[in-house]
Amino acid sequence: MFRKILVANRGEIACRVMRTCRRMGIKTVAVYSEADEGAMHVDMADEAVPIGPPAASESYLKIDAVLAAARQSGAEAVHPGYGFLSENARFAQALGKAGIVFIGPPSEAVRLMGDKIESKRLARLAGVSTIPGEDGPATDAEIAVRQARGIGYPVMLKAAAGGGGKGMRVARDDGEVRAGFRSATHEAQSSFGDARVFLEKYVEEPRHIEIQIFADAKGHTVHLGERECSIQRRHQKVIEEAPSPFLDAKIRAAMGQQAVKLAKAVGYVSAGTAEFVVDAKRNFYFLEMNTRLQVEHPVTELVTGLDLVELMIRVAAGEPLGLTQKDIKPSGWAVEARVYAEDPERNFLPSIGRLTRYVPPSAAHGLRIDSGVREGDQISIHYDPMIAKVIGSGPDRAAAIGALRRALDSFIIRGISHNLPFLSAVLANAEFGAGRFTTDFIAKTFPEGFTGAAHSAAERADLLSVAAAVHQRTVERDNAISGRMRGRAASRSFDWIVRIDDTDHPVRVESVDGGYKVNTPEGPARRIETDWRPGAPLFTGRIDDAPIHVQVSRAGAGYRLLHGPANCTALVLTSRVAALATLMPKKEPPDRSRQLLSPMPGLLVSVAVKEGQSVKMGEELAVIEAMKMENVLRAERDGTIAKLHAVAGDSLAVDQTILEFE
Repeated sequence: MFRKILVANRGEIACRVMRTCRRMGIKTVAVYSEADEGAMHVDMADEAVPIGPPAASESYLKIDAVLAAARQSGAEAVHPGYGFLSENARFAQALGKAGIVFIGPPSEAVRLMGDKIESKRLARLAGVSTIPGEDGPATDAEIAVRQARGIGYPVMLKAAAGGGGKGMRVARDDGEVRAGFRSATHEAQSSFGDARVFLEKYVEEPRHIEIQIFADAKGHTVHLGERECSIQRRHQKVIEEAPSPFLDAKIRAAMGQQAVKLAKAVGYVSAGTAEFVVDAKRNFYFLEMNTRLQVEHPVTELVTGLDLVELMIRVAAGEPLGLTQKDIKPSGWAVEARVYAEDPERNFLPSIGRLTRYVPPSAAHGLRIDSGVREGDQISIHYDPMIAKVIGSGPDRAAAIGALRRALDSFIIRGISHNLPFLSAVLANAEFGAGRFTTDFIAKTFPEGFTGAAHSAAERADLLSVAAAVHQRTVERDNAISGRMRGRAASRSFDWIVRIDDTDHPVRVESVDGGYKVNTPEGPARRIETDWRPGAPLFTGRIDDAPIHVQVSRAGAGYRLLHGPANCTALVLTSRVAALATLMPKKEPPDRSRQLLSPMPGLLVSVAVKEGQSVKMGEELAVIEAMKMENVLRAERDGTIAKLHAVAGDSLAVDQTILEFE
């Protein structure tokens, strides 16, 4: 067995690999860019080696730098995690030449399966069902248009070396192919150092289901069941689960057999994933094979009881897999949610900044947290915005979803925008709960984008009750500190006006043993039991014996409450103050309609217009890149450019002015 392993990655996956190494008694080596000095994965490792500037292309993607770190540290093997160099055949070859073991498949299998074009060709030769498309890459936009017409719209443009939703675009006409080709090639080059893009038929109403396979060097290959990965945004998985609520035993077995057949055809070793698209009639087509550990591997681990990282290490060390297909007996259910540094209410634009508060839910039965950051860490513009994964598990799907929803309610993140309310809204959706969804779920469920979730009557009553209880306890604390414990301050009953969404709700709060009795217009009196203290970010308690977790923070004179998809600000006032508050004038925001503002922090890649130029609605104005994703900004109306405030190459802050219209 290896004595020392270098982990060629960062963030949560580097920490996850290191945890298994530590349990196995293997020392670890971290690599880090200048932006990651002092990062969590650096502190977790036994040793750490710097490898370059913040940009991934100059550090984590630089083969020579990582190889030099492995040599310097004396590491016997390298685990690549996912992303970066994990599917780079040249990296695997370079390690082999240096006498260092690559913890993954052979370099030839990485080359063949890591290339989406070549993998499809080999899958067809192996008798695996594949989706119609082109065998070769499109070398320019017009060739892409001709190929798209030959395939028939709609089509999918995909990066040949891609993964993680990068370099992917759906096109439904010639214009969308031309625009998508340019964006996809730029994004592919930026993310993978390979600009090749190919086209294939886009299956309508698809489900994205993948099969986890594992093979050793002795010729033993098994599959570990499927993962349902259809809840996606911009082709990036958001929520995954195992097993799939859509497959039956017959289709599950057929997909598993085809995945194993393909793995054997290319002499595959280690962990790999065969990805399929499945239509409404359960016809399935091979999409691609990921020659690495997947982001969503925890759901497979929880239903099989296997540690995939440990298996990868043991197989790389020459040990047999020690498992037959009959030994694989998945049980229970697991659902994973990816927590991103992004703003769902601003079209999911990336968010950067310092984590001023970061308190993941406490690990418990039925709950797993994979995180790679800590309170005080900086979320950087240079890397993927995923900061953690939360996985709920249980004997069935409902139990797993319930565990996950409770965990998201308790996940405290401050200092950056995040997608916790959005994840909760998806998990609370009735169609999701029933297992009725496709990869279009997010686009169809939130056609105008995510703007928060409306409160149900029960949720509103819960939030009213919590706001009143929080304020009551704050008043009691203030009175105790000031010594004002006479008269009204000493009373056990208070009447308040709770203002939520500009609507006033009269509430009576009565102190009782262990908590409060709260009367609201939304139903009968409720009993709240809690040990919450002012200043605590999480209100934990019970409302009529039902557990509840609400995140609480001060928002001026009010309280910011976060519970599931519900996110609101509550003002708790006396009736006199509430009446006076209605007379206060509202400050109107400044008119910035004539300015193009940067919707996120990022690099201004290009500006497509000049001062004095006339533009039409829909024309491209600028392109911003952040966290490895390109975002095209277009004119929302006809107009003339009056002044440019930024040029290509500038680093922009959120809401920074790029240009002005006349």
